[in-house]
Amino acid sequence: MGCSKNLYDSEVLMGQLKASEKIVNHQEEGNIVVVNTCGFIDNAKEESVNKILEQIQKKKSGIIDQLFVTGCLSERYKPELEKEMPEVDAYFGTTDLPQLLKALGADYKHELLGERISTTPKNYAYFKVSEGCDRPCSFCAIPLMRGKHRSTPIEELVLRAEKLAQNGVKELLLIAQDLTFYGLDLYKKRCLADLLLALTKVEGIEWIRLHYAFPTGFPMEVIEVMKNEPRICNYLDIPLQHISDPILKSMRRGTTKQKTTDLILNIRKMLPEIAIRTTMIVGYPGETKEDFETLKQWVKDMRFERLGCFTYSHEENTHAYNLKDDVSQEIKQERANEIMKIQSEISWEHNQKKVGKTFRCVIDRKQGDYFVGRTEIDSPDVDNEVLIDAKKYYLKIGDFTDLSIFKATDFDLFGIPVNISTLVD
Repeated sequence: MGCSKNLYDSEVLMGQLKASEKIVNHQEEGNIVVVNTCGFIDNAKEESVNKILEQIQKKKSGIIDQLFVTGCLSERYKPELEKEMPEVDAYFGTTDLPQLLKALGADYKHELLGERISTTPKNYAYFKVSEGCDRPCSFCAIPLMRGKHRSTPIEELVLRAEKLAQNGVKELLLIAQDLTFYGLDLYKKRCLADLLLALTKVEGIEWIRLHYAFPTGFPMEVIEVMKNEPRICNYLDIPLQHISDPILKSMRRGTTKQKTTDLILNIRKMLPEIAIRTTMIVGYPGETKEDFETLKQWVKDMRFERLGCFTYSHEENTHAYNLKDDVSQEIKQERANEIMKIQSEISWEHNQKKVGKTFRCVIDRKQGDYFVGRTEIDSPDVDNEVLIDAKKYYLKIGDFTDLSIFKATDFDLFGIPVNISTLVD
């Protein structure tokens, strides 16, 4: 359940189980279920609880024999979960992989450096470079669930990347709670640029994509590396959350509207072709109509290539939980809808400029009557897709190909292969 970091953890768990010959090839043959939960915001917590309850019913019906729960929700609410859902055989936190494996009859194998069972299309893989977070953001419960920031050494990450490349992975999606903090704990300085340079030398990796970079203290040398290294996508996911100064201060983001604006303008000046993805939170405690209007106008002015918007979730044991959650859910949703309407129009305008141009794309999958691809400035699941008529053209999943865009909507592009040999007979 939940984010790409959880997906990565699940893949590592499955890799360990496979090495101990404790995992079967067909889901329906399994008699033990492990639910890897998310505990980030209300909707995610509810989804995780519902999934646990669903598996409890299967256990009561005799469909499965044992049920284990792990992940962020279990880390954060273990005593409550044990009380409310005693049918679960055991609960484990985010750092309890060895203990979970022991409960499953397997031993944790330290020698399995980066080994995992991929659940994504073969051409890309999420690539976690650090765990935890040291940021003091008032609304965020991640440090409660994931602990302090811990970087994985560059040498180890290079070895993991090499193994992924040997298995056919061509694109690494770098993930962390905070990419820009990478290396501070190990090397006493921000080393994301050094890591990127090391990863560009891994044979077989063609795209490297950056997710979840914190804006405060952003290391601008990363943009310089991105500019000079063709394997690093001109793409940056940098969650900004808000822009009104009173809200930024209450959120404990360590920045201001002016500093944030300067950062984005400087990044675009250094690398004009970059695509910036960001996320916004609306309905934070004390967010006035004026605060929201400031945010709306700024989104219009900045014209981000990619943007998502979330409603504020009042999370226990966070700093913001001491504040009054005084924006109604109805108003929160209305504000989120307004932001996304603005972004939809911006995205449509950006996409119209792509019509008539050719882009190098990767083909992720075939879905219905279309092959589905992505450009360099699109990440899986969250960004635009390029649709190619599978009745007219044949494309190989995982391959890179040049596509000419002939039509665009707000969040989809339609393309045809430049190579005529891809025509279906």
